[in-house]
Amino acid sequence: MMAQATSMVIQVVSTIVLARLLLPEDFGLIAMVAAITGFATIFVDLGTRAALAQRDTVTEGEVSALFWITVGVGLALTTATILGSRLIARFYAEPRLEHVAVALSLTFVLPSLYYQQYALMRRALLFQKLAAIDVGANVLATAVAIFVAYRGYGYWALVAKLVLTPFFAGIGVWVTCGWYPGRPTFTTGVTNMLKFGLNITGFTMADYVSRSVDRVALGYTTGPKDLGYYQNAFVVYDNPLTLFTVPLHGVAVSTLTKLRDNLPELRRAWAMALSSLVFFAAPSFALLAVTGQDLVVLLLGSKWAEAGVIVSILALRGPAHVVERTLGWLHVAAGRADRWRHWGLVSCAVLLVALFCGLPYGPIGVAASYTAFMYLLFAPAILYAGRPLGIGARDLIQAVGPQLTVALGIAGLGLFLRHTIFVDLSPLVRLLVLTALCGGMYMTIMILGFRMTKPIVLAVSLLRRRHGSGA
Repeated sequence: MMAQATSMVIQVVSTIVLARLLLPEDFGLIAMVAAITGFATIFVDLGTRAALAQRDTVTEGEVSALFWITVGVGLALTTATILGSRLIARFYAEPRLEHVAVALSLTFVLPSLYYQQYALMRRALLFQKLAAIDVGANVLATAVAIFVAYRGYGYWALVAKLVLTPFFAGIGVWVTCGWYPGRPTFTTGVTNMLKFGLNITGFTMADYVSRSVDRVALGYTTGPKDLGYYQNAFVVYDNPLTLFTVPLHGVAVSTLTKLRDNLPELRRAWAMALSSLVFFAAPSFALLAVTGQDLVVLLLGSKWAEAGVIVSILALRGPAHVVERTLGWLHVAAGRADRWRHWGLVSCAVLLVALFCGLPYGPIGVAASYTAFMYLLFAPAILYAGRPLGIGARDLIQAVGPQLTVALGIAGLGLFLRHTIFVDLSPLVRLLVLTALCGGMYMTIMILGFRMTKPIVLAVSLLRRRHGSGA
């Protein structure tokens, strides 16, 4: 999470600088193509990274087989994207997108060249090295993107960042891992890993569709400018969401899987981890909802004010969204990737309905509809995932109920104060005052009212351990 926080800072700085150098239309153009090509990181490896990480034993020949299969898929998708680039441009009636699609096709083949080495390092719990590689690749790609934007190449700066990030990451993984592909061995183990991975891919593809179809629909109906506002609002929202969920997924999957034969201990570890995660994540999104409009104007400039409204709406989705994003912990730990795939189809259908309800009202309508539907979705998602492990509604309520309730209450109060008592304050002063007031109220209620101190104790313990290991 510390490494992800560093990446988030880099992303925020990158967004601030690029947003001031580029136009909303530039971001919208890239979002149009990325919504179609952005599933590279999901589909290319066929879910084998997760399958490899949770498998008890694996041979070098089997890993080599997975490597060459992944590379083949990456090359095929790159070729298909190049051939279909003209169709993408025609779909949006935007000729500039043809060359953008050709360039972004590289985001398929580049990750395929290092995904299996990445999985081997994650299997060995080398999370610090992986974090360093991810941060380094992000820094280098961001630096190049800013230089390209400064030189006046517009949206090509964003293309450069998307292509160079996996390029630099691949170099880091190949240098660090020490494993190189050899002669493939196609065994029953490879077949089983592919089956397991394809079930995960079924979920991730459905999940990706539900998370990207809004960009396609908005790009088609409203054009690149409005989509640019929506896209950057989602970038601001996705940064804390990624911070709280992505780094813990690999750790949770690797550790909870080892507790599969001790369900009481698995449930205890899951409850403590989820409760602590939501304890800190829920108020963070509540504060973002209250201060989002001021934050966006201060960071990106007044031309992005419309994006600030979208950020505030999406942030209200965050507390529930963080909980929903942990469903993979339980599906993989239970060895039931098939159930994960089934749920992906259900959630995709629900979010398509949400998009249909919000699309007539533009980007703000889509954001509001997505927020409302997430509160209908998150609890069933966890209960379905936890059923094979004996996790029920009572367990979920005990783990996250108080945090969600208090965070949403604080968000409501903060928004009321922002638009009434504090409406005449400057954006910076209002942001600081509301952050201190709402943050202080949340901690006071949780500690004194609910006697919830374990997450704080856990966080302090981890920081001390981290400091001790660093020393």
